[in-house]
Amino acid sequence: MRTHGWRGAPPCDDAEARERIIGAAMRCIDRYGSRTRLADVAKDLGVTRQTVYFYFAGTEELLVATAQHAVGGFLDALAAHVAPLEEDAEILAEGFYYTLDRLPHEPYLGILLASGHTGTFTQGITSPTAMAFGRTILTRFTIDWTERGYTDTDLDELVELMLRLLQSFVIDTGPSRTPDEFRAYLRRWFARFLLDARWPSVPENSAP
Repeated sequence: MRTHGWRGAPPCDDAEARERIIGAAMRCIDRYGSRTRLADVAKDLGVTRQTVYFYFAGTEELLVATAQHAVGGFLDALAAHVAPLEEDAEILAEGFYYTLDRLPHEPYLGILLASGHTGTFTQGITSPTAMAFGRTILTRFTIDWTERGYTDTDLDELVELMLRLLQSFVIDTGPSRTPDEFRAYLRRWFARFLLDARWPSVPENSAP
């Protein structure tokens, strides 16, 4: 454990050190957003950059770990937001709309989906971190994926599809629609691709 610095109050163990580093990273993200540097976090803590590197390999790893720690509030709010809904397509559409709408206001969410410090919505949207987070969102919904015939592979493919759609709407919002029109648009088309996942993924008459 690195005990030098820490403004005269070193942590008692590595777990506390990591917790305090993540807390400092959250404060820095609140100030600087995804532009936060590892040096900013070290300065906030009163330690050297080498001390932070002892616990995190770099800025990317630190920001992703911080975002994963902080995003629980968003997940809880999302689950509560769609809880009154009953139809699967409506739940998926409203969850998508809510995530897209909150994205500019949730710096930690943006870090996860844009693959941390260096990523953007034109690269990294299907990073392992983003995929894992997308899977967490889908499994928080009340949709019975097993009843629909979804396997783990099917869910991974659905997560990828949803992330790519999210990326597309972030880059280009498309035709002007009111929120209600956009919700109806999403429900209409999500209902069409939420078919039984037991349908064959390769057409039966396709060439070998």
